[in-house]
Amino acid sequence: MEEMVEQVELLLQQNNEQQLTDYLNNLNISEVEELIGELPEHAHRFVQLLSLNRAVNVFRILDFPVQERLLKKLPGTKTAELINELPPDDRTALFGELHADTVKALILHLPPDDRKEALVLLGYEEDSVGRLMTPDYIAVKKNWDVVQVLSHIRRYGKNSETIDVIYVIDDNGVLLDDIRIREILLVDPATKVSDLVDDRLIALNVNDPQEEAINIFRMNNRVALPVTDDNNILLGIVTVDDILWIANEEYTEDIQKIGGTEALDEPYLDMPLLKLVKKRVGWLIILFLGEMLTATAMGYFEGQIAKAVVLALFVPLIISSGGNSGSQASTLIIQAMALGEVTVADWWRVMRREIVSGLLLGITLGLIGFIRIFVWTLFSNIYGPHWMAVGFTVAFALVGIVLWGSLAGSMLPLLLKKLGLDPATSSAPFVATLVDVTGLIIYFTIAVSIMNI
Repeated sequence: MEEMVEQVELLLQQNNEQQLTDYLNNLNISEVEELIGELPEHAHRFVQLLSLNRAVNVFRILDFPVQERLLKKLPGTKTAELINELPPDDRTALFGELHADTVKALILHLPPDDRKEALVLLGYEEDSVGRLMTPDYIAVKKNWDVVQVLSHIRRYGKNSETIDVIYVIDDNGVLLDDIRIREILLVDPATKVSDLVDDRLIALNVNDPQEEAINIFRMNNRVALPVTDDNNILLGIVTVDDILWIANEEYTEDIQKIGGTEALDEPYLDMPLLKLVKKRVGWLIILFLGEMLTATAMGYFEGQIAKAVVLALFVPLIISSGGNSGSQASTLIIQAMALGEVTVADWWRVMRREIVSGLLLGITLGLIGFIRIFVWTLFSNIYGPHWMAVGFTVAFALVGIVLWGSLAGSMLPLLLKKLGLDPATSSAPFVATLVDVTGLIIYFTIAVSIMNI
């Protein structure tokens, strides 16, 4: 990469436009994308020098902030060329991110049919399958033979998003089935399409959430899936490259939320510092206010702590153990929900598993805590004559707190999903804060019961 950047910088210094053009057109589009990242001030020049087809393919894989900056710097004619050549699904994704006034200006560059198509796609909900689909596909009739199908593909296949899958429709546009291209190529040319259909159709509804589409693709190993309306009319297709892109965005967003911050809508290094702080400060304030309750909880047991100061030594241990078990459970359940392995209907199965695992984990940590106190007592008098009571207090408290942390961390994402909220907002820091406060109450309640203080 370093060598490539040096070569391009040399050509830029020499102002050798022809050699620079040849060099850029010989690179992979992923290399041009990396080059734009390394030399962002020359991005518009690179796009102008590339052949139109390669410029479009590079533009498609750029992050939105980079695309937006490019559109501001490119001449109007080049912008019009890019917008016209972008596939409908990529164009819809771009328009969905841009300011409304910018979209109004750009959409005027499109031919009437493409303009109508763009407005239809933009009319679907932002996170629906309709925003991902492209109307560029190959559809055939059930009574055609393979010769007619191949002739149709030769005529219209160039403008299709993919020809790996052919869609069978009736005279009203109702989707009947889909056929993989290999099935058409490997049979006798006189074979009818009706002889190839198997009625094992998998389709997406145009109003389905994009997360559902990701799961359907994952479970069915498809390169493309048809999109229909409520009347089963074929409207378009969604291809796996778009699903992979959305899946990556969803994964990134969930990871950021699990970390206790709002999802970033720009790459980290491109985001203005104040905007980045704004994304992080909200959750930090909430977590800080939550943690302040730990002081309130300890204040409530101030008298008991004064009688057995040794209990205060184990507060960090108790807090961290409960928070860690809650964070583990929360992360596991959020990930399982994202993969479709767990749904809200599975709450009782999840709870039973977490009760058992929470008890086993708590007993394990409790034994370690008790042994630690016992070993220290052999060499020190730090825990005094009542070291055994202290040991049992810590052990039983760890069992209770780890169990509670596991239950809270596993149930909270399911509860949020049931309420129609994003489970990822039950992030590890939030669960840890919740368990910290309640863990102190459990700890000191057990201490009062065992030590009679």
